[in-house]
Amino acid sequence: MIDLPLCDLSGKSAGKVSASNEVFGQKLNEPVVQTALVWYLASTRRGTHGSKTKAEVSGGGKKPWKQKGTGRARAGSNRSPLWRKGGVVFGPKPRDYGFALPKKARKLALKVALSDKAKEGKVKVVDEFKLSGPKTKLAVKLLLDLGVSGKILLVMDKDNEQFERAARNIRGVKITRSRELNIFDLLNAEWLLAEKKAIASLEEALA
Repeated sequence: MIDLPLCDLSGKSAGKVSASNEVFGQKLNEPVVQTALVWYLASTRRGTHGSKTKAEVSGGGKKPWKQKGTGRARAGSNRSPLWRKGGVVFGPKPRDYGFALPKKARKLALKVALSDKAKEGKVKVVDEFKLSGPKTKLAVKLLLDLGVSGKILLVMDKDNEQFERAARNIRGVKITRSRELNIFDLLNAEWLLAEKKAIASLEEALA
Protein backbone atom coordinates (compact mmCIF):
# COMPACT_ATOMS: atom_id res chain seq x y z
CA MET A 1 0.00 0.00 0.00
CA ILE A 2 1.03 3.61 -0.59
CA ASP A 3 0.47 6.25 2.09
CA LEU A 4 -0.90 9.59 0.87
CA PRO A 5 -0.94 12.65 3.16
CA LEU A 6 -4.38 13.44 4.61
CA CYS A 7 -5.03 17.05 5.63
CA ASP A 8 -7.93 18.82 7.27
CA LEU A 9 -9.34 21.97 5.66
CA SER A 10 -7.05 24.17 7.76
CA GLY A 11 -4.02 22.51 6.21
CA LYS A 12 -2.97 20.54 9.28
CA SER A 13 -1.96 16.91 8.96
CA ALA A 14 -4.76 14.46 9.77
CA GLY A 15 -2.82 11.28 9.22
CA LYS A 16 -2.39 9.14 6.15
CA VAL A 17 -4.63 7.52 3.56
CA SER A 18 -3.69 4.05 2.41
CA ALA A 19 -3.88 3.86 -1.37
CA SER A 20 -3.55 0.87 -3.66
CA ASN A 21 -0.04 0.07 -4.81
CA GLU A 22 -1.60 -1.00 -8.11
CA VAL A 23 -2.83 2.55 -8.78
CA PHE A 24 -0.30 4.76 -6.98
CA GLY A 25 2.79 2.56 -7.05
CA GLN A 26 3.42 2.00 -10.75
CA LYS A 27 6.85 2.30 -12.33
CA LEU A 28 7.46 5.14 -14.79
CA ASN A 29 6.39 4.16 -18.31
CA GLU A 30 6.84 7.16 -20.60
CA PRO A 31 5.81 5.47 -23.89
CA VAL A 32 2.36 4.46 -22.65
CA VAL A 33 1.78 7.90 -21.10
CA GLN A 34 2.87 9.66 -24.29
CA THR A 35 0.61 7.43 -26.42
CA ALA A 36 -2.35 8.06 -24.13
CA LEU A 37 -1.74 11.82 -24.25
CA VAL A 38 -1.60 11.82 -28.06
CA TRP A 39 -4.79 9.70 -28.12
CA TYR A 40 -6.60 12.14 -25.82
CA LEU A 41 -5.53 15.25 -27.73
CA ALA A 42 -6.36 13.62 -31.07
CA SER A 43 -9.85 12.74 -29.86
CA THR A 44 -10.50 16.38 -28.91
CA ARG A 45 -9.61 17.76 -32.35
CA ARG A 46 -12.67 18.90 -34.28
CA GLY A 47 -11.20 18.13 -37.68
CA THR A 48 -13.52 20.58 -39.46
CA HIS A 49 -10.82 22.27 -41.52
CA GLY A 50 -11.20 22.06 -45.29
CA SER A 51 -10.11 23.51 -48.61
CA LYS A 52 -11.44 23.25 -52.15
CA THR A 53 -9.75 21.42 -54.97
CA LYS A 54 -9.69 22.55 -58.60
CA ALA A 55 -12.92 20.62 -59.18
CA GLU A 56 -14.73 22.37 -56.32
CA VAL A 57 -13.90 26.06 -56.76
CA SER A 58 -16.20 28.19 -58.90
CA GLY A 59 -15.24 29.27 -62.40
CA GLY A 60 -13.22 27.46 -65.02
CA GLY A 61 -14.76 25.64 -67.96
CA LYS A 62 -13.40 27.92 -70.64
CA LYS A 63 -9.79 27.91 -71.76
CA PRO A 64 -8.37 31.35 -70.80
CA TRP A 65 -6.59 31.80 -74.17
CA LYS A 66 -5.66 29.72 -77.14
CA GLN A 67 -2.93 27.15 -76.82
CA LYS A 68 -0.43 28.68 -79.22
CA GLY A 69 0.56 32.01 -80.65
CA THR A 70 0.06 34.31 -77.65
CA GLY A 71 3.57 34.08 -76.24
CA ARG A 72 2.17 33.22 -72.84
CA ALA A 73 2.36 29.94 -70.96
CA ARG A 74 -0.23 27.32 -71.76
CA ALA A 75 -3.35 27.51 -69.56
CA GLY A 76 -6.35 25.22 -69.49
CA SER A 77 -8.37 26.69 -66.65
CA ASN A 78 -8.47 29.85 -64.59
CA ARG A 79 -9.04 27.67 -61.52
CA SER A 80 -5.70 25.92 -61.75
CA PRO A 81 -3.80 25.72 -58.44
CA LEU A 82 -1.21 28.01 -60.07
CA TRP A 83 -3.74 30.81 -60.41
CA ARG A 84 -5.10 33.24 -57.85
CA LYS A 85 -8.39 31.89 -56.43
CA GLY A 86 -7.53 28.52 -57.88
CA GLY A 87 -7.96 25.17 -56.20
CA VAL A 88 -5.67 23.81 -53.49
CA VAL A 89 -3.51 20.77 -54.17
CA PHE A 90 -3.61 18.13 -51.40
CA GLY A 91 -5.24 20.60 -49.01
CA PRO A 92 -6.84 19.66 -45.68
CA LYS A 93 -10.21 17.94 -45.66
CA PRO A 94 -12.62 17.29 -42.78
CA ARG A 95 -11.50 14.16 -40.95
CA ASP A 96 -11.58 12.37 -37.64
CA TYR A 97 -8.18 12.39 -35.94
CA GLY A 98 -9.18 9.91 -33.26
CA PHE A 99 -7.75 6.42 -33.11
CA ALA A 100 -8.38 3.35 -31.01
CA LEU A 101 -6.40 2.82 -27.84
CA PRO A 102 -7.03 -0.24 -25.65
CA LYS A 103 -8.73 0.46 -22.35
CA LYS A 104 -5.91 -1.30 -20.50
CA ALA A 105 -3.39 1.13 -22.00
CA ARG A 106 -5.53 4.14 -21.05
CA LYS A 107 -5.88 2.89 -17.47
CA LEU A 108 -2.17 2.12 -17.21
CA ALA A 109 -1.27 5.63 -18.38
CA LEU A 110 -3.46 7.16 -15.67
CA LYS A 111 -1.98 4.88 -13.03
CA VAL A 112 1.57 5.75 -14.10
CA ALA A 113 0.79 9.48 -14.00
CA LEU A 114 -0.87 9.16 -10.57
CA SER A 115 2.09 7.17 -9.28
CA ASP A 116 4.54 9.79 -10.53
CA LYS A 117 2.59 12.56 -8.78
CA ALA A 118 2.56 10.51 -5.55
CA LYS A 119 6.32 9.87 -5.71
CA GLU A 120 6.96 13.59 -6.18
CA GLY A 121 4.83 14.38 -3.12
CA LYS A 122 2.39 16.35 -5.22
CA VAL A 123 -0.75 14.56 -4.02
CA LYS A 124 -2.81 15.68 -1.03
CA VAL A 125 -6.07 14.26 0.27
CA VAL A 126 -8.89 15.90 2.23
CA ASP A 127 -12.02 14.30 3.66
CA GLU A 128 -14.33 16.59 1.66
CA PHE A 129 -14.25 19.92 -0.12
CA LYS A 130 -16.48 22.03 2.09
CA LEU A 131 -16.90 25.78 2.45
CA SER A 132 -19.24 27.94 4.53
CA GLY A 133 -20.44 29.64 1.35
CA PRO A 134 -19.87 29.84 -2.42
CA LYS A 135 -17.20 32.54 -2.07
CA THR A 136 -14.06 32.54 -4.20
CA LYS A 137 -12.01 34.12 -1.41
CA LEU A 138 -12.89 31.16 0.83
CA ALA A 139 -11.68 28.72 -1.81
CA VAL A 140 -8.45 30.72 -2.27
CA LYS A 141 -7.84 30.64 1.49
CA LEU A 142 -8.48 26.89 1.53
CA LEU A 143 -5.86 26.25 -1.14
CA LEU A 144 -3.35 28.54 0.60
CA ASP A 145 -3.91 26.75 3.91
CA LEU A 146 -3.34 23.41 2.20
CA GLY A 147 -0.06 24.66 0.77
CA VAL A 148 -0.86 24.13 -2.91
CA SER A 149 -0.34 26.69 -5.66
CA GLY A 150 0.12 27.02 -9.41
CA LYS A 151 -1.80 24.56 -11.55
CA ILE A 152 -4.05 22.55 -9.25
CA LEU A 153 -6.32 19.66 -10.19
CA LEU A 154 -9.19 19.23 -7.72
CA VAL A 155 -10.74 15.77 -7.88
CA MET A 156 -14.17 15.37 -6.34
CA ASP A 157 -16.13 12.19 -5.80
CA LYS A 158 -19.45 13.73 -6.78
CA ASP A 159 -20.98 17.08 -7.69
CA ASN A 160 -20.53 19.88 -5.17
CA GLU A 161 -22.13 22.97 -6.67
CA GLN A 162 -21.26 25.33 -3.82
CA PHE A 163 -17.56 24.47 -3.88
CA GLU A 164 -17.41 24.50 -7.68
CA ARG A 165 -18.91 27.99 -7.82
CA ALA A 166 -16.29 29.16 -5.34
CA ALA A 167 -13.23 27.55 -6.98
CA ARG A 168 -13.92 27.47 -10.71
CA ASN A 169 -12.76 31.07 -11.33
CA ILE A 170 -9.41 30.70 -9.59
CA ARG A 171 -6.56 30.94 -12.06
CA GLY A 172 -4.79 27.62 -12.58
CA VAL A 173 -7.49 25.55 -10.87
CA LYS A 174 -9.27 22.74 -12.72
CA ILE A 175 -12.14 20.79 -11.15
CA THR A 176 -13.06 17.28 -12.21
CA ARG A 177 -14.79 14.15 -10.91
CA SER A 178 -12.90 10.96 -10.19
CA ARG A 179 -14.70 9.11 -12.99
CA GLU A 180 -13.85 11.89 -15.48
CA LEU A 181 -10.13 12.14 -14.76
CA ASN A 182 -8.09 12.31 -17.97
CA ILE A 183 -4.40 12.07 -18.77
CA PHE A 184 -4.08 15.65 -20.07
CA ASP A 185 -5.43 17.33 -16.93
CA LEU A 186 -3.33 15.03 -14.76
CA LEU A 187 -0.07 15.77 -16.57
CA ASN A 188 -0.84 19.48 -16.84
CA ALA A 189 -1.36 19.89 -13.09
CA GLU A 190 1.40 20.64 -10.61
CA TRP A 191 -0.70 19.47 -7.66
CA LEU A 192 -3.40 16.84 -7.28
CA LEU A 193 -5.84 17.60 -4.48
CA ALA A 194 -8.49 14.93 -4.03
CA GLU A 195 -11.31 13.97 -1.70
CA LYS A 196 -10.85 10.76 0.28
CA LYS A 197 -13.83 9.13 -1.44
CA ALA A 198 -12.46 10.21 -4.83
CA ILE A 199 -9.29 8.21 -4.16
CA ALA A 200 -11.41 5.14 -3.46
CA SER A 201 -13.41 5.75 -6.64
CA LEU A 202 -10.21 6.07 -8.69
CA GLU A 203 -8.91 2.78 -7.30
CA GLU A 204 -12.20 1.10 -8.17
CA ALA A 205 -12.28 2.53 -11.70
CA LEU A 206 -8.63 1.74 -12.49
CA ALA A 207 -8.49 -1.70 -10.88
